Amino acid sequence: MDQRPIGVFDSGMGGLTALRVLRRILPGEDLIYFGDTGRVPYGSRGRDTILRYARQDVAFLRSFDLKAVVVACGTVSANALAELTVENDLPFFGVVTPAARAAVERTRNGAIGLIGTAASIRSGAYEREIGALDPGARVFAAPCPLFVPLVENGRFRAEDPVVNLVAEDYLAPLREAGVDTLVLGCTHYPLLSEAIGKVMGPEVALVDSGATCADQAARSLAEQGLLAQREQGSCRFFVSDSTEDFARLASIFLGGGVDGPVERVEIQKYGK
Repeated sequence: MDQRPIGVFDSGMGGLTALRVLRRILPGEDLIYFGDTGRVPYGSRGRDTILRYARQDVAFLRSFDLKAVVVACGTVSANALAELTVENDLPFFGVVTPAARAAVERTRNGAIGLIGTAASIRSGAYEREIGALDPGARVFAAPCPLFVPLVENGRFRAEDPVVNLVAEDYLAPLREAGVDTLVLGCTHYPLLSEAIGKVMGPEVALVDSGATCADQAARSLAEQGLLAQREQGSCRFFVSDSTEDFARLASIFLGGGVDGPVERVEIQKYGK
């Protein structure tokens, strides 16, 4: 038993899709979420900048007495998880490995599509993980740089003509490649699932990287005897930009109202 909270972070609000799953499967846990909304998106940054931002995010979260950190950001998971894990003395859970495993388990023809930020795709992290699990798998990757800013501005509905136009442009090559499984390699992308599914067709399985990460974290904490023993946990929210904008959009990601305080953080004060 461990009553300490779990820290969760993302470059913006996309990590709330993972937080939503954590709240559902681990209702007794206290959760602390940080969204770096003042510097979103991370996906267009260089690796050194991504690592610096991630270290600052972790330094802030570690100002609380945490038992684990969920890196609910595809870009950070693909580019900085190894360093964060070495530098910190508590469990870290990223999105790449569990999503790769889920894709390999679900594909029927070995053709796996991958969409993510430019930095995630450039890292090759998903391809390495998938190749280690199934050397015969073929990975077709496409960066989708406009998806994150669209979602962060509330533009994700399938009936939105701009969303449809962008999704068709990004996804058409993957559809033509014949992929039967598509990894949503950014935690913002589940909000676009309906639009993505419309382009790809019902026969293509979508892998939610944030949900698979939350599942892995829950299983690992249970195996280590680190789950809290309480009926209902709490949730606190921190951002690096406007608290009002976050509270307004966060309810969409969470599927309900923000039931905890939202506070602003001067994130540059933390870490290296």
